[in-house]
Amino acid sequence: MINRESEFVETVVYINRVAKVVKGGKNFSFSAVVVAGDGAGQVGFGTGKAREVPPAIAKASEQAKRFAIRVPLIAGTVPHQVWGRWGATRVLLRPASPGTGVIAGGGVRAVLESAGVQDILTKIVGSRNPFNVVRATFDAIGKLMTQDQVHRLRGIGVSVDDETEEPTPDPGFEPAGEPEEADR
Repeated sequence: MINRESEFVETVVYINRVAKVVKGGKNFSFSAVVVAGDGAGQVGFGTGKAREVPPAIAKASEQAKRFAIRVPLIAGTVPHQVWGRWGATRVLLRPASPGTGVIAGGGVRAVLESAGVQDILTKIVGSRNPFNVVRATFDAIGKLMTQDQVHRLRGIGVSVDDETEEPTPDPGFEPAGEPEEADR
């Protein structure tokens, strides 16, 4: 059996010290955001909280590996422009031509590099909170669709033999006839 967890590369995005005020003073703990990816289109994120930093990172990395998702990539970039949103954070992912590199900052860069994206343009609008930036990036990734997925969703069959042809309608698809005189 192959251990798939060893293939993931983990990146710590953010560590935050948080405090809970109790009768005897303050209880400090640490929260961590970790991104884990295999560099081949699979990436996940996790959050962990513990009294010490290493257990918080360990919890977050376990969660990141457990809830990894697949990123649709075409020639090292995303298939189309997409906006993601989480809270007051909005993230724009825009495809880029080969050789551009990953133009991203903060948590967006960690997510995209872990996923194996090579060329992309990004922009964070609104809040720069690292937790929200990572979640907004995953919201954007979840909205990405390949051309085949769009054709299947619309019920259009695509012939793989000749891509210059117009897509042929699905055999079960019946186009509407000519509009009646009353409709014109």
